[in-house]
This record gives sequence, C-alpha cells and structure tokens, in this order.
Amino acid sequence: MIHRFASDPDEQVIVDRIYTAVMEQRLAPKTKLSESQLCDSFGVGRMRVRRALLLLASQGIIDLQANRGAFVACPDAKEANDVFEARKLIEPGLIGVVTSVISKSDLADLRKHIAMEDAARSNPERAEIIRLSGEFHVKLASVSRNAVLIRMIGELVTRTSLIVGLFGDSGKSTCPDGEHAKILGAIEAGDAALAENLVCKHLMHIQDGLDLTATKPDLPDLKKILSQ
Repeated sequence: MIHRFASDPDEQVIVDRIYTAVMEQRLAPKTKLSESQLCDSFGVGRMRVRRALLLLASQGIIDLQANRGAFVACPDAKEANDVFEARKLIEPGLIGVVTSVISKSDLADLRKHIAMEDAARSNPERAEIIRLSGEFHVKLASVSRNAVLIRMIGELVTRTSLIVGLFGDSGKSTCPDGEHAKILGAIEAGDAALAENLVCKHLMHIQDGLDLTATKPDLPDLKKILSQ
C-alpha cells in the first residue's frame, strides 16, 4: 500500500508512476532509477525527482544506496518468508480483538472497501488491486484502535505489496477473490476462531502464489515504461 503524501503534485505523479510500474512488473527488482533519465521522463528538475525518490524509499519501494543511486527494492526469499511469518503471528490475534470491538460503522466501511476491490477487479489495474487489497488489512487493524499494531500492520502490508508486485502472478491480485468477504462475514458473526483461521489460510494463499525466482531483463527503457 502506497501512502498519499502532502507533496508537490508533480512529485506525486512520479511516485505513482514508479509505484504502478513496479506493481505491474514493468520495473524489475534491482532496476537502477537514473536521476537524469527520470528528469528527462517527467520533464522536471533533479530536486523534484530526489524528493519523489525519498518518498518511495520511505515506503520500501526503492532502495537508496550511497554513491550508487536509487534501485527498485529486491526482497529475497528469506525476507519474503519473514514478512509472511510475522503477519501470520500478528494478524490472527489482532482479528480476535477486532471481532470483539467492531462497530456497525466499521462493518459498513469495510463492506464499502470490499466493493471497491470488486470494482477494481472488473477493470483490472494490477497496481490498484494490490493497493486496495493491502488497505483492507490496514483498515481491519485500524478497528483495534491500537496505534502500535496499526503501524506494524501498515509496514508489513507495504512490504507484502512490494513482494506480491514483484513476484506474484501478473494475472492475479494480492488477495484471492472473495476471501476478504468471508473474513468479514466471520467477524460480523462474532466467530473469532473462524475469522482467525480464515486469515491464516488467506495469508498462506497469497504466499503460495509467489515465484521468488522470477527475474526480468536488465536496462529497461525508463522513459517508455514510465510514460504508461
């Protein structure tokens, strides 16, 4: 999930274009993001590009390396597995809390979000589907009103979105169809045990859909890719 920052509109365009290109697997892991090529692609100065790269780095989408520049992040198999293990440890317990405190307005907000996911799937834009799918989990965490847990889930979801964008099946979303609705249904019914079980299976489904050996050609045409 990429957060919207209070930034110059032109910077947000750069952030959104690079994020979308990564999520749609048009920019491969370890791709170098040349400042001069980005300036040329977007018709802006270096300071604006650098601010956009800092925003992307704060979300873990790119790595900024001293004296080398910016590169698309490349989580390895261990990091990917660690992210999912952390989520499988944290989210079931969190779902138990959510089930006990969720309100009617929370349920309505989550149903509306699931409807947005369904609409995005009908007009598939992979980056948008991944973003919305991740946001569902952050919204669930927000029901707990626990600021520490919300921040932790937000960070883990961001890493998951990057991992899925880079290594998931380009024809699928981060979250299998219908699973969010089933989780919400169990929460609404007050069945915490079922909701926790569904969340664990859900995360395993996502993890099982990854191909961590996937690679892409080097030296892409950044201007062509980021103009899409």
